[in-house]
Amino acid sequence: MENLAVVVGGAGRTGRLIVRRLLEQGERVRAVGRSAQHARRNLPPGATYAPGDVRDPASLGRPLAGASTVVFCVEPGTDDEGPDRPEATMFLGVANTLEAATAGGERPHVVLISQLHVTHQGHPLNAYGRLLDWRRAGEDLLRESGLPYTVVRPGWLLDDRSAGHRVRLEQGDRGFGQVSRPDVADACVHALRCPEARGVTFEIFNEPGPASASWESAFGSLEHDRALVA
Repeated sequence: MENLAVVVGGAGRTGRLIVRRLLEQGERVRAVGRSAQHARRNLPPGATYAPGDVRDPASLGRPLAGASTVVFCVEPGTDDEGPDRPEATMFLGVANTLEAATAGGERPHVVLISQLHVTHQGHPLNAYGRLLDWRRAGEDLLRESGLPYTVVRPGWLLDDRSAGHRVRLEQGDRGFGQVSRPDVADACVHALRCPEARGVTFEIFNEPGPASASWESAFGSLEHDRALVA
């Protein structure tokens, strides 16, 4: 059966770029999101849309069925309480997605878009419903799932490459910088194809200079998560 790439949050500002990149590479792509109207307005031709809400596990079974790869790029809520709190989207939402994606016995490669500074408990962003804590908890769920995975932690997101064309990958959550959404999308799509990107967590930034020559080389320079905690 033809491979199926499912992009959860696929009609969002970064998700739609990921969908487009996957389609350009000949993938069969399904975008999952809460708003059909938003999807019709933003999804490129060739992608299918399936309604689903990561906060509602019952809504995810059919959209995730048969997925060979999954990209989770849901934009978090920042409420302290209620359905859009980060716990509901970034932690429980990840748990619900993983459960639905594996319900039929599949073991998809999952790429999770997290963010910079998730290990910095005292960072001001954590005042928004413990956003960073729940991001980190969602990362840990994926690492502990036993699935092939990649965790991408973008710097501050830009819609263009005004911060530079060169991509810099780091580990350890110590850096700072900006990165374009197109480069984040490229990193996610290439991570699905590169064995070197499995089992790694990295931060991604732009800097001045020519575009990087090889994603395989960039991923190959990274330490696997098990090595980092050993």
